[in-house]
Amino acid sequence: MQARPILIAAALIALVASTGCVGPRVDGAMRAIWVTRFDYKSADDVHRIVDNCADAGFNAVLFQVRGNGTAFYDSNFEPWADELGGEDPGFDPLKLAIDRAHERGVELHAYVNVMPAWTGAKPPTNPDQLYNSHPEWFWYDADGNRQPQMHQVGDRRRAWYVSINPCLPEVREYLVAVFEDLAARYDIDGLHLDYIRFPNERVVPGEEIPDYPRDERTLALYKQATGLTPDEDEQAWNQWRTDQVTRLVADIHEMLRKTRPDALLSASVGSVRERALHHFQDGRQWADDGVIDALILMNYTDDPQVFADRIGPWLEDGVDVPIIPGLWFGRHKGKTTELATEAVKEQIEIGHAKTGHFCVFAYSSLFDSVNAERNARQRSVRQIRRDVLLPVLSELAAEE
Repeated sequence: MQARPILIAAALIALVASTGCVGPRVDGAMRAIWVTRFDYKSADDVHRIVDNCADAGFNAVLFQVRGNGTAFYDSNFEPWADELGGEDPGFDPLKLAIDRAHERGVELHAYVNVMPAWTGAKPPTNPDQLYNSHPEWFWYDADGNRQPQMHQVGDRRRAWYVSINPCLPEVREYLVAVFEDLAARYDIDGLHLDYIRFPNERVVPGEEIPDYPRDERTLALYKQATGLTPDEDEQAWNQWRTDQVTRLVADIHEMLRKTRPDALLSASVGSVRERALHHFQDGRQWADDGVIDALILMNYTDDPQVFADRIGPWLEDGVDVPIIPGLWFGRHKGKTTELATEAVKEQIEIGHAKTGHFCVFAYSSLFDSVNAERNARQRSVRQIRRDVLLPVLSELAAEE
């Protein structure tokens, strides 16, 4: 009985590999930046964002248009985002960003959160939002409790994403349909997948995280596939959940090759594979199976040497897709702004030297944002960062 999960996993990998097909490659050096959904509220904001990125020397903008089951574009599946008033704002952020980016000679990749389907202290009020329309798609623990919106240990309390369950075939089919609708109707240069994993991390210190998902349907599917229950073989249960995420990536890749063949499918992945596997994400397997076109490493560290060391295994082990090191300003705490910025500068140079590419998180760390909280927190340091980093970006752009 114990051999059956291994055989099932092997069969799945073979199936995924057989359905994968070669996608587009990154054309030249990619100097990319993530722009979150919190950074714009108006058409002018969108234009300014793209212009700032282009003027700075970035040649690819990862522009977030889906955060938690709502849309920042005219979706045929999901309601308009609450951040835009929950209704058509009178402009289409994704279309505006694409048009402006192409005018400026910059690639525009639609950046989407995959698993998260709501966040906040209260449920959504829109009955069409997934949290209300498909409660059966969300995570449930072994006692039948739905994943909570608020997490609390002692006096520490925080809202976190509640997520849909990729172990359910209908959830995977729905997500593929959402992204197919986007790719078919918008002239995107790429589709960028974030949270393409289980967001099952500890939200507040000391929290006990249930082993999700334990709903009856998921357990029945697992039993059918392996003949086991989760508690009989922890390794098999973890591998099966990882396989379901891999299957979703493969399905999205197959859809994108048919719907918009020239668009690049990229994904944010953990830079340390063993850690990513705790979230049932295996970017290396996706690369080996040919179901992803580029991997953007979430290589978030204060230390440039650690940053460099984490890139190495992805290049030495024969990964046959472009590796794009991603870095985050926000990790450099406890340092002066000047020292932190020099560390970011060094990481950009390391990423470019090792792979030819890099991706910066995030726009609001360099430029003013309409998000008041982020703006206040970052305002005093943005100019220092720009003074140090923009000459580097200009120099790298001039090398092409």
